[in-house]
Amino acid sequence: MDREVRPAGSWATAWRAWYRLLRLGGPAIAAFARRTGFGNLVVLRVSGRRSRRERSLPLGLLTVEGRRYVGHPNGDTAWTLNLAAAGRAVLECPGERPVAVRPVRLPAGRERDAVVRTSFRQHPFPGNALYRLSGAHVQAYGAFFRLEADEPAGSIGRGRRSRTRAPERPGPPGTTSPPSPLP
Repeated sequence: MDREVRPAGSWATAWRAWYRLLRLGGPAIAAFARRTGFGNLVVLRVSGRRSRRERSLPLGLLTVEGRRYVGHPNGDTAWTLNLAAAGRAVLECPGERPVAVRPVRLPAGRERDAVVRTSFRQHPFPGNALYRLSGAHVQAYGAFFRLEADEPAGSIGRGRRSRTRAPERPGPPGTTSPPSPLP
């Protein structure tokens, strides 16, 4: 029997309070993240699902086996719902050019479990301590996304979708065709 599981209890309350505190400092934290790259702090720009206005969010970026992930320990929130609805975002990492990404929601399984375990180690203090202490809660309720490279970043705009060219078909035998732009 499948039913929606909603975060409840003391850890759900603790995470809501923690994120309220972070939201108060949001613009300052985002500016700090852009300048310094404190810990694993990055900025994710995503369109609002209703307003379509671009939102900038300072988030902790997790890396597992070369792949990039973001998530929320308390399940879906406004930004995770916006990310899922938009289907793309722009990731700004200090010292790197912004890159357009496509989010892939992680279902229960090995990949998600590895990301949850990584959150205990890669987030700076006090976030890592909160993740470790609330590990069972994060495992049960957390919403996590793999960020896959999309296209060169710009403004994410309204409903703009990535356009990729179809790979070129090889010509008749004995002729050469230009290399495909796709890997």
